Amino acid sequence: MPPLRFPNETAGYREARDELLKAEIDLVARIEEVAAMRRNLPPGGLLKEDYAFEEMAADGQVRTVRFSELFEGSKTSLFVYSFMYGPKMENPCVMCSSILDGLNGNARHIAERVSLVVVARSSIERIMAFAKPRGWNSLRLLSSAKNSYNADYFGETAGGDQYPMANVFVRSGEAIHHFWGTDMLYVELDRQPRHMDLMWPLWNVLDTTPEGRGHDWYPSLNI
Repeated sequence: MPPLRFPNETAGYREARDELLKAEIDLVARIEEVAAMRRNLPPGGLLKEDYAFEEMAADGQVRTVRFSELFEGSKTSLFVYSFMYGPKMENPCVMCSSILDGLNGNARHIAERVSLVVVARSSIERIMAFAKPRGWNSLRLLSSAKNSYNADYFGETAGGDQYPMANVFVRSGEAIHHFWGTDMLYVELDRQPRHMDLMWPLWNVLDTTPEGRGHDWYPSLNI
């Protein structure tokens, strides 16, 4: 395929764009390399306990569901996102809410391959009261108000502060092992960790524009 040429572009633009294109190709190759490293991780530690969560059924009834029951059908991988909505928080985290807006739209496709759940420390009634008007109708939402999952898997500090931690678990027979987590969230860096960015459509779109993502901009919780 010949190189693209957009209407009325200058030679200077094309030269700069081709340099950027090389960098974009290299970046994709590096992302694929890192994904392969991730897939080849050995099994992590065994699940600390078979946590009991609360879940609200379509008829409004609340039921208890065990961690081991979150692997749907024959799926062996489970993606768990810790949603920053603790019982002492007046509102959920705006960033987490943006992430879940995107995940909700893709949840049915993700579920074709792996199980996906979202866990928060607030009561299930409070979680659903926020989720329903926001249109989160494809996410499996769970309350960890009565267990220590968030604290054990770094979605909560000892003081009760909430953190946006994602974790993947793998089932093999009766055993459940931790496989991967967004550890970058806890690494000391001279910038934001951006540990969820590759899974977050918002920033990936904004990064293609001259305005970029901005330094102090946050998505609105009211949209």
